[in-house]
Amino acid sequence: MTAPLPALSDIPGGVIPGVLRIETSDREATTPIILDMLRSVYPHQQVFGEYCTVNGYIAAPPRAVYDYLADPRSLEEWTYSLRGFGPTEQPGLWSAHDRLGSDTTIYTRTVTNAEAMTVDYHCAWDQPGHLWMIYLMRVVNAQTVFDKPGTVVLWTNCHHPFYVHNPYPDTAPPDRKVWVGDLWDMFAAGHRLELTNLTALCEYRARHGLPITPAWMR
Repeated sequence: MTAPLPALSDIPGGVIPGVLRIETSDREATTPIILDMLRSVYPHQQVFGEYCTVNGYIAAPPRAVYDYLADPRSLEEWTYSLRGFGPTEQPGLWSAHDRLGSDTTIYTRTVTNAEAMTVDYHCAWDQPGHLWMIYLMRVVNAQTVFDKPGTVVLWTNCHHPFYVHNPYPDTAPPDRKVWVGDLWDMFAAGHRLELTNLTALCEYRARHGLPITPAWMR
């Protein structure tokens, strides 16, 4: 029986600059490095410059929360500004109005994995051909991570370069002055507000014995 190759066996000497492992930096040497990474105050750009992540606990069953999020019509309820969802001629593609952008049309396709309970909203303002605004969400059973019933929702956005420059200016409404990327610095607060909405809606329905996915979405 052939012995397994050791970790990093493909790296000469097993060392890459910038990689800290206990074999090359013991606990005493690494502790000051970790402590130097801790701050009482973090610059907004450092925390939310390239990624925007919000997480929260919901006192409602995880599978029910997943099923609700998996239907893009739920965005009509818990988002701050997306309204008027309706199907388009393309299967699985929905259009709505993003009232943050005045008369802006937003297109959404939901990509889901029921086993992993992931819900990814692929969106774009103005045009449906390139859905580059990706909202990544994962639903986690709180029993697993917190040892209590309920749901944990993990939600991340990445700062796609199109947030800086609109790649499809010809599809924008002529009188619209704002671009979605202009709002990036407020994404964290805005998504926290929306996660609070999601939590309140799901918990209200769970508390009152109502289906998390309401009848109008069925």
